[in-house]
Amino acid sequence: MTRLNKDYIQSVHYSTQIKPISYLKANAAQVLRDIAQQREPMIITQNGEATAVIQDIASYESSQNTLALLKILALGNQQIEQGRVISAANAIARVRQRKS
Repeated sequence: MTRLNKDYIQSVHYSTQIKPISYLKANAAQVLRDIAQQREPMIITQNGEATAVIQDIASYESSQNTLALLKILALGNQQIEQGRVISAANAIARVRQRKS
């Protein structure tokens, strides 16, 4: 598997990243350093139940960008299924027409 594929296809093994809220309260600065360095989210529990996920900003932005692209692809697939397509030549002609 190429490096690119490894970056996008990850196993999800967050069992070591589950901590109670008391741990977060006592170690907030260290938790933030760890998640920024490891780029793995941390699951926070309260009363024994998972209640929140904390992740570094770069990972969050990356996942939001991925979701946006998936939404665009889903919309495109919907339009194809509905027959709302035009040929590439027609699309190029429209763009050229708008420019002039």
